[in-house]
Amino acid sequence: MVSQDLSQLRQKIDGVLVEFTKVRSSALTDIGAELNPVAAAMSEFITDGGKRFRPIFAYLGYLGTGSLEREEIVRACTALELVHVCALIHDDVMDGSDTRRNKPAIHRLFQSLHDESSYQGNSERFGLASAILLGDLALVWADRLLVESGISREEFINAQEVFADMRDELMAGQYLDVLEGALATTSVERSLKVARFKSGKYSIERPLHFGAALAGKPEFNKTYSDFGLPLGEAFQLRDDVLGVFGNPAVTGKPAGDDFREGKRTVLIAVTMENCEKSEREIVASALGNESLTESDVATVQEIITRSGALAEVEKLITDLTNQAISALRHSSVEGKIANVLEEMAIIATQRSV
Repeated sequence: MVSQDLSQLRQKIDGVLVEFTKVRSSALTDIGAELNPVAAAMSEFITDGGKRFRPIFAYLGYLGTGSLEREEIVRACTALELVHVCALIHDDVMDGSDTRRNKPAIHRLFQSLHDESSYQGNSERFGLASAILLGDLALVWADRLLVESGISREEFINAQEVFADMRDELMAGQYLDVLEGALATTSVERSLKVARFKSGKYSIERPLHFGAALAGKPEFNKTYSDFGLPLGEAFQLRDDVLGVFGNPAVTGKPAGDDFREGKRTVLIAVTMENCEKSEREIVASALGNESLTESDVATVQEIITRSGALAEVEKLITDLTNQAISALRHSSVEGKIANVLEEMAIIATQRSV
């Protein structure tokens, strides 16, 4: 498997999602025409875009054990993408984000539906309620896709513990993220813990474990943790950098959204450690301020860069990525797949979206 094969794997995953979502959307609309907007929103959100990192890492985790390629395993691994869909929809609600992938976030989409349809009641509350339900539906669909994937009963049972652990840790990480904002902490250690559980583990380590479980080879878990944990943290740190310095045209989110949402990231924690008191006050006042202007955002970006925090986090991303790759090179992962995992490590940490 090389880069071309990775592209083909993404296409297979996309195909599974299109086919599955078409069937599930039809079942929704059969309930009644009132569900048409739900079916349309779910279909578009699931099939239009996405890096598909989690199912890719899961399938590579399966192949890395020396197991042979199987279409039903691809379908089983694709269930992880629907867990991610749930996380994204709910994350936008928790953060109060207006956009996702250059389109309205789900809660904003349904708020607009309420307004345009002249429904009774509060449109914002309608949008939030709808997004919570659609996120929950994505989580239900993840279970359904795994059940319907065609894997054997033994493979299904083997994967259940990892599948549950991954979702437990994701929810725990999301709560920790919300809590850090409420506590207004500026601890690098605490921010790293959030990065590990909110994104790192469920994006890379647990998908790899999921693949090993489907293969019936849990002995690969330590190897996959040695690779996946540092890479997962580097992956989230790249997200943190993009949340501050990313190009909105590429990320699909406004510049400085992490400031407005009050994100207590490692980047912010290092900045607060490094900068002067007057600058700390400027950064602190920006966090959670939904009225930040582009000029305000530029000022905070300048403080972060001048403090050396950006350079420190970039170095940390590089060090963690190198640690992961080193672990992989000294592992028993099948050679060809190890090369692809190394390629994925670079893609995950040097991306612009």
